[in-house]
Amino acid sequence: MSLMDDLLEGKIKLYEIERHVPVDEAVRIRREFIERVSGARLEHVSHYTIDMDRASRRNIENPIGAVQIPLGVAGPLRVRGEYADGEYYVPLATSEGALVASVNRGCSVITGAGGASVRITGDSMTRAPVIRTGSAAEALNLREWIQENIDAIREEAESTTRHGKLIKIDPIIVAGPYVYPRFVYTTGDSMGMNMVTIATEKALELLTEETGAHVIALSGNLCTDKKPASINLVEGRGKSISAEVTVPGEMVERVLKTTPEAVVEVNTAKNLLGSALAGSMGFNAHYANIIGAIFLATGQDEAHIVEGSLGVTVAEEKNGDLYFSVNLPDVPLATVGGGTGLETASECLDIMGVRGSGGVHEFAEIVGGAVLAGELSLMGALAAGHLARAHSELGRG
Repeated sequence: MSLMDDLLEGKIKLYEIERHVPVDEAVRIRREFIERVSGARLEHVSHYTIDMDRASRRNIENPIGAVQIPLGVAGPLRVRGEYADGEYYVPLATSEGALVASVNRGCSVITGAGGASVRITGDSMTRAPVIRTGSAAEALNLREWIQENIDAIREEAESTTRHGKLIKIDPIIVAGPYVYPRFVYTTGDSMGMNMVTIATEKALELLTEETGAHVIALSGNLCTDKKPASINLVEGRGKSISAEVTVPGEMVERVLKTTPEAVVEVNTAKNLLGSALAGSMGFNAHYANIIGAIFLATGQDEAHIVEGSLGVTVAEEKNGDLYFSVNLPDVPLATVGGGTGLETASECLDIMGVRGSGGVHEFAEIVGGAVLAGELSLMGALAAGHLARAHSELGRG
């Protein structure tokens, strides 16, 4: 009897196929099984060049193939940062027509204006467990114990990693008998979510042994991971990035077909007032568009796109010119580990020259410049009344 027959009869499970055949053969069998039970033809997902053996050990379970997303490039983008200093081409994976063209236009404006000034304003990764004590009074005692024993906690946490460093545990929030301590780390070139999870778990072993408190969950959602949250907007998470440019008034009129005053008014009415009325935590036009396209191209954790959507856009008219900035408090990034090792992701990181150890801060500043470009271009299109036309021409073919 064949493996396919065993699958169809329920004698083995999909994840068990690799016990009997090599990975590539397991992928083919699993895909054919899905075709049989679903009636779908999976002709295109069967074509890929990534090393599925490696990917199945690090990135995916029950693989049946790979999806394809169109990949474009925007640039050159002039970035003047502490780590990134030069002109870059930025890979963007998206199926939204007009997005790459819009970012490309923003790159042209920024480069023509002398480049984007970009800085990393914060660098941290967080994990915040929830711990139960017997009462609110005991919870306050536990908070005090954590504050007094930070050095011992740090030693335990850092014993699990060569690269992670525990910066602080703050805030430590008490809610009745529950305590929510936010462990804040630096993680080097890794995005670090797994790193800080393992480190925090080790630190909690010391805490429970010494205090008798009970860990309810390793994540109590104060982290806050993969969700929009005010604490990340204020405290930051991942890489916090600020990017700014001053565009001469004549360039605003010639390239963006509008005026600095019009861009400022659109930003105030849309990004600030409109977002406030909606209760949004993203006081911007479309950070997630650029963050998402870069993340998909470079193998970042796509769930963190929601965190990258947070931030505030500032626009001011200065002596006839347009000052424009984006502030991204929460952009988890990596140039090593996770999906960055997938072949296509590595190639996209290579386009920017940031793959591997030592590249994450340069990468972060490029990302900030790219978001600035995309935001500036869209705001210019809105101010000029060109948004619908651009999507009609480029998004509908």
